[in-house]
Amino acid sequence: QVQLVESGGGLVQAGGSLRLSCAASGRTVSRNAMGWFRQAPGMEREFVAAVNWSGGRADYADSVMGRFTVSRDSAENTVYLQMNSLKPEDTALYYCAADSRFWVDVPTKELARYDYWGQGTHVTVSS
Repeated sequence: QVQLVESGGGLVQAGGSLRLSCAASGRTVSRNAMGWFRQAPGMEREFVAAVNWSGGRADYADSVMGRFTVSRDSAENTVYLQMNSLKPEDTALYYCAADSRFWVDVPTKELARYDYWGQGTHVTVSS
């Protein structure tokens, strides 16, 4: 089993930055693609970013392209989401997730493909 714990959320002004972390435990996730999703109040959970097992390929939602960067440190069993130029519409509960399949080269945006989820960390961007 994989346990995921997100951290790094908080309150920030528009235009500011935050770095989210997702620490995995239970076993290594170095063979798994990892994703970040978010859910705003009253909205469905949506894809934000994902990185493949090696860290060599990432994909992003159009809404965050050029502002967010996903990365991973396999030695630390941790995935990061660097968020720059934050906007009020980025306000949400951010979740980290692991795709249970191994050696996925093209990370998926499909929520249903991710089997392990953290509890989320809140990000609030004030205008």
